[in-house]
Amino acid sequence: MHTTRTLAILKPDCVRRSLSGEVLRQIENAGFKICAIHMQQLTRTGAEAFYAIHKDRPFFNDLVDYMTSGPCIPMVLEKQDAVGAFRILIGATDPQDADEGTIRKLYADSKSENIVHGSDSPENAQIEIAYFFGESGIPTDIK
Repeated sequence: MHTTRTLAILKPDCVRRSLSGEVLRQIENAGFKICAIHMQQLTRTGAEAFYAIHKDRPFFNDLVDYMTSGPCIPMVLEKQDAVGAFRILIGATDPQDADEGTIRKLYADSKSENIVHGSDSPENAQIEIAYFFGESGIPTDIK
């Protein structure tokens, strides 16, 4: 396996509940290198564009409302098989289904407020990283 990158987002509930430091510590302790990171407040337009893949799902508006409810912290993480390794670290979307010791099992309150986003494939990781950080890896504003 070779070193790859994934996008992670500490979601508004993570920031609001002052869990960002603890989650970042777990990410680093799991061997991830943080290559880029910043805090931002997503606009409705930005959140709708980022989650456009879900636009026809019944939860779309609630997801956009949640992701615009406060600041979030997008970041680029690097590690061998970054996407797969990060998905294991964060656990299942529903914290009740997540394995013990995973970030969502430890900190998430519900399936809809689940602390953290992680890319679900290497292809989506590239798209998502470019969305928040541009091709150069420099943070960009989401309007």
